[in-house]
Amino acid sequence: MDPLLLAGLSFPALLMLIFLRVPIGLSMLVLGLLGSWQVYGSAAPLLNQMKTLTYGQFSNASLSIVPLFLLMGQFASLGGMSKALFKAAEAFLGHRRGGVAMAAIGACAGFGSICGSSLATAATMGQVALPELRRAGYSGALATGALAAGGTLGILIPPSIVLVIYAILAEQNIAKMFAAAFVPGILAAVGYMVVINIYVRMSPGSAGQIAPLPWRQRWQALGAVWPVLLIFVVVIGGIYSGIFTPTEGAAVGAVCTGLLAWWRGGLSRGRLREAFESTASASAMVFMIVLGAAAFNTFLALSQLPQELAGWVGTQGFRPFTVLGAILIFYLIFGCVMDSLSMILLTIPIFFPMVSGLDFGMSPEHTAIWFGILVLIVVEVGLITPPVGMNLFVIQSMAPDINIRDTYRGVMPFVASDLLRVVLLVLFPAISLYVLRF
Repeated sequence: MDPLLLAGLSFPALLMLIFLRVPIGLSMLVLGLLGSWQVYGSAAPLLNQMKTLTYGQFSNASLSIVPLFLLMGQFASLGGMSKALFKAAEAFLGHRRGGVAMAAIGACAGFGSICGSSLATAATMGQVALPELRRAGYSGALATGALAAGGTLGILIPPSIVLVIYAILAEQNIAKMFAAAFVPGILAAVGYMVVINIYVRMSPGSAGQIAPLPWRQRWQALGAVWPVLLIFVVVIGGIYSGIFTPTEGAAVGAVCTGLLAWWRGGLSRGRLREAFESTASASAMVFMIVLGAAAFNTFLALSQLPQELAGWVGTQGFRPFTVLGAILIFYLIFGCVMDSLSMILLTIPIFFPMVSGLDFGMSPEHTAIWFGILVLIVVEVGLITPPVGMNLFVIQSMAPDINIRDTYRGVMPFVASDLLRVVLLVLFPAISLYVLRF
């Protein structure tokens, strides 16, 4: 069979396996190895590839940042940082119209700055904030929609595991990627709060209010979160200023959050073991996807599909923003059925060379960083886009009494906010790249 045709057929085969609930890492690994076998025409080159593929992938020291940031998130949960962040935000915003939901968004942004995982942020903050939202009289649609959207801040506000993987694939500086994601992350949080404000004004019965706290209690609640701010400044500031590498920064962050969890009494010997086991399990899942994507992308490279596709786009005379728009729409659609990490690993080796060959009026480095931020945002939108957004199911599992249709209805205004932000970042790349000037 023609290698290009074989590569084209591999994508519907991959989607079929995903719908059959075969783990996506295993699906990509099997299809990649079988496809390479067909292209090679014999088993000997395939066996040689299998011998070197795993070592070639995991000898990259930059990947060690993944388990370190995951461990950092585990320690943050054990240290009660999620509850402290929510209580601090609630103390200042809870008495306002829609304030408790806004506090949940702010807490998600704060927890995302020390976690790096969207699903972990949604799950952790859902446990803390959902009971408070229900107690304050918020509708099921607004409560679940806000928490599902807020969870996406975990992969947008640095540190972000998905952003690390993109930087490795695109051979970009991780510190610069973190810096470029900071302003879009803040815009996301502010945009979600604006959505909540509009939502409660258009539907007054969807949100209740709580009594304002005395200023003394507000400052006490704020004082409880200073360690989170300190850890964020140390980790991100240290990485960006060049004091230590991203991997060293992740190690420093994990140690600091671990000490904080121990100081607050949340890190017993049993819980420490559970944290290590959860980190190992999550890391194994990530690395399995990385290995499967490597095998699948090796097959695609052998078939010449990425090169042929990039060459075809270059000869068609399409405008650069037309190509970029088509790629982003692709991410929006397929982000509804695939998780963000798998999407990045599977598509960046195909799309990145294509985008790199287009002229957007920027340097190649700035184009790569800007494209990475755009991809991160549209992949993030897929996490909350019905019918199969992963964050929606995470939050729904915590509120089984709320109809899933209400959750879908509640999250759509936040999706609209995300799409508007994508348009702004496409039209004004300086929003992402301005920080890199310093």
